[in-house]
Amino acid sequence: MAEQRRPGMDHQLYPFSAITTRPKLVWPRQNRLAVWIVLHLEQWELQPPGAAIRDARFRGEFGNFFPDYRTYSTREYGNRVGIFRLLEVLDRHEVPVTVAANAALCRERPQLIDECLRRGYEIAAHGDYATRMITSKMSLAEEEDHIHGVMAQIRRSSGAERVGWIGQDFGESPRTPQLLAAAGADYLGDWPNDDQPYWLTLEPSLVSLPYHVEWDDATLMALRQLTAPRYGQVVMEAADRLLDDSARSGRMMSLGLHPWVIGQPQRIRYLDQILAHLRAMDGLWFATAREIAECYRTQVAKPTMDP
Repeated sequence: MAEQRRPGMDHQLYPFSAITTRPKLVWPRQNRLAVWIVLHLEQWELQPPGAAIRDARFRGEFGNFFPDYRTYSTREYGNRVGIFRLLEVLDRHEVPVTVAANAALCRERPQLIDECLRRGYEIAAHGDYATRMITSKMSLAEEEDHIHGVMAQIRRSSGAERVGWIGQDFGESPRTPQLLAAAGADYLGDWPNDDQPYWLTLEPSLVSLPYHVEWDDATLMALRQLTAPRYGQVVMEAADRLLDDSARSGRMMSLGLHPWVIGQPQRIRYLDQILAHLRAMDGLWFATAREIAECYRTQVAKPTMDP
């Protein structure tokens, strides 16, 4: 007979918290909805190491052939062409941006990082290559080396001492949050389980910024096969509802963008429409992930887990 579990959480990373029971969260200038735009800059490999793990959600796309020029070149289109369409739209709307950058892209495509830094964007750590997720198949030493190597590269490329972590394809092992906290990560953007930031119960402390994968452009258009017009509607409908929900306490909304997806010529105008819609809404605070995490830390004391 299986051992009975005690009521409550099945891990110690954070306590359960219903959003209706929390103290009021207030964003700067009494705004109600914090919006952080996440621009993914990723470097793909045509031939990853044999032990590398890629996102299983895209498994059907890879097929059973090698070399997979189709997938590789589609992603490379984003770094060669799509990114510049995307930057043009972001420039027009003058919004802050958090860049989730692979360490390999910082090394191999530094001109793209320079374009972002010139615009004042925040650079967050996003793993090494897009074809190498963190998984439990890594040893402790391998995972520590991976995290420290990535964080060091992002610090060098961005010039920032503290950088956040937005994991490649949300890949983690059970020890990843603690390793990130120990490595000095500013925040963790992997867990899509809330509409507000929250504390992870780690030492050193670490804030989790939920990333809304539900309306990430790759999730909706590349995986779920939504049309670009419907993608635009979904994002705007989500923003409208989140703003309504924030009447009692501040909420947050991420908007994940991949140049190989939204940067396609037939799709880019829908990002323009989304940003125009958001800019016209009253009560929105456009901020970087770092700014949202810092604002949260100044308002909400870190909780402790019940024994």
